[in-house]
Amino acid sequence: MVEFLKSLDWSPLIISLKTGVVATIFSFFLGLFAARKVIRLPYRAKAVVDGILNLPMVLPPTVAGFVLLLIFSRRRPVGIFLDQELNIQVVQTWLGCILAATVIAFPLMYANARAAFEQIDANLVYAGRTLGMSETKIFWRVVVPTAGPGIASGTILTFARAMGEYGATSMLAGNIPGKTGTISQRIAMVIQDGDYVTAGFWVVVVMIIAFGVILGINLFVGSGRKDEKRW
Repeated sequence: MVEFLKSLDWSPLIISLKTGVVATIFSFFLGLFAARKVIRLPYRAKAVVDGILNLPMVLPPTVAGFVLLLIFSRRRPVGIFLDQELNIQVVQTWLGCILAATVIAFPLMYANARAAFEQIDANLVYAGRTLGMSETKIFWRVVVPTAGPGIASGTILTFARAMGEYGATSMLAGNIPGKTGTISQRIAMVIQDGDYVTAGFWVVVVMIIAFGVILGINLFVGSGRKDEKRW
C-alpha cells in the first residue's frame, strides 16, 4: 500500500482542489450578485432570467462544454480576441477547467442564495434604510448574514460540484496529465486501461470528500443542533 501511494500521481487531486476553490470563489460572488438582482425584477422578467441562469443545471455537462468550446475556441471571434489581443488561452488550459467548473456549479450558488434572500424579512432591510445605511452596507451587513445558512450550503455544494465536474471540463480543457487532468477524468481514464485499483482509490477519495461536504452542510445549516425539538 505504501509503495502504491508513493507511485501514485497526486496531480489530479491538486488540480481538482484548486479548480474547486477558484470556481467556488467566482461562483460565490457572481451567485450573490445575480440573486440580488433577480429578486428585484418583475415577475415575467424574473422567470426568464432565472431560467437562463439555471440552464447549466439541467443541461448535460457535455452540451454546456460544447457551447463553451464554440465560444472560446481559437477559431472563433472571442477565442481569437483573447488569444491575440490579451494572450489568454482557454481551450486545453487550467483556465478552461475553472471556466467549465464555474459555469456548471454557478446555478447551485445562485439558486441557494436566491432562495435564502427571498426568506429574509423585508422589515430588516427597511430598518437599515431608516438608520441611513447604504444599499451596499445593508446587503453585506444585514442581508448576507441573515441568509447565512442558505449561502453556506450553496457554497459547499458549489465547491463539491466544481471539484467533481467532468463533462464540460473534458470538452473545454481536455485531459492533460498534470495540467487539466482532474480526479473525475483520471477515474475514467484508468478504468479504460483496466486499472481498477487506482480507480477504486480515487473513488474512495471522492467519497470521503463528498461525505465531508454533506457533513459541512449539516454543520453550517444547523440540522444537527442539540436543542432541536423532535416530534
